[in-house]
Amino acid sequence: MSVEPPSSGRPTGPPSGPLSGPSQPPSGGGPPSEPPTGGGESPEPRRPWWGSAPRVALIAGAVVAAVILAVVLTRPDGGTGASDGGTSTSDGEIFLQPAADTGPDPFTDSTAEESSAPPTTPTPAGTTSQNAVQGVDGGSPGLYGGTRNVSSCDVEKQITYLKGAPDKQRAFASVLRIDPSDVPSYLRSLTPVQLRMDTRVTNHGFRDGRATAYQAILQAGTAVLVDDRGVPRVRCACGNPLTPPVAQQTAPKTTGSKWPGYKSSGVVVVTPAPDPIDVFVMCEPDGDWFKRDTGDTGKKDRKTRPPHQPTPSVTGTTPTSTGSASPKPPPTSEQPTSGRETTSEPPTSETVQSPPGNDTGSGTGGGTTEQAPSS
Repeated sequence: MSVEPPSSGRPTGPPSGPLSGPSQPPSGGGPPSEPPTGGGESPEPRRPWWGSAPRVALIAGAVVAAVILAVVLTRPDGGTGASDGGTSTSDGEIFLQPAADTGPDPFTDSTAEESSAPPTTPTPAGTTSQNAVQGVDGGSPGLYGGTRNVSSCDVEKQITYLKGAPDKQRAFASVLRIDPSDVPSYLRSLTPVQLRMDTRVTNHGFRDGRATAYQAILQAGTAVLVDDRGVPRVRCACGNPLTPPVAQQTAPKTTGSKWPGYKSSGVVVVTPAPDPIDVFVMCEPDGDWFKRDTGDTGKKDRKTRPPHQPTPSVTGTTPTSTGSASPKPPPTSEQPTSGRETTSEPPTSETVQSPPGNDTGSGTGGGTTEQAPSS
């Protein structure tokens, strides 16, 4: 008689029913049938989306692009580097620079031979808005002064300084949009003169291997080099390249030490003469008048009669942005301190109007002198 072991309460075999199968392989001698796969191999298990190399590369590229875009859009200059290759900061300040003041971050030592000239008061050609900066044609007689047969700037010394500092020469050339190798010939094509009016420009210092742009007002008497349209291109007291001023996006403030006789209403912006200038009609400190050929350093100066309009006529105008560098002040270490004056200026309408044509007798037009690159 067989004895059955006690039940443990657990099933001892497969459950009965339609789902139960034989405990042994089916007879017939053949291998067990494989599950249907649709005629192909068994599918590999799916990998997660981040396991795909092309997807990872695509996502990484998108992240890098987003970071670059964020950095560009948050730059102070709005995402565009200065045309002169320099950096940009916020606008709103215009720095007063006396005639003999070197200023911050000079490109070179001073090459000025003269730093004083009899100032002149601009005579408005018509009703001028209180908020407008006055513009004057670069070929107007008496706009510039100096001493007959004396150059206000040592051009050859300026060339020597820049040749000895290739990094500065490259930055200098980038501001004026010329090739560095063309700097000597370009400087020799300019004319040394002295300002007879307080003049607004975009000045450029040299810092960290690059040009830095900022808005400035140069005092009457400042020695500069002008191109064949009468536009100031180099400030001789510091060797800095100059370009036309750009519009301020906020109400501008003048910062720095004011000189005797300074008035914001007397500041002018030089507008390019419509034609290349052959001869500049200039005034000496004693009131005599002389002519200086474009590109000459004073060796060919000759006396002349006073022009019909010895004081340039001006018209209301304001500087505009020409796609160049956004204005920026000098470096923080060189900015005027609280001991210097800061004066708020009223907002202006940032549009440019050329001065009306007038009979200046300045000898402009018809010249073949090479035109300086426009900024």
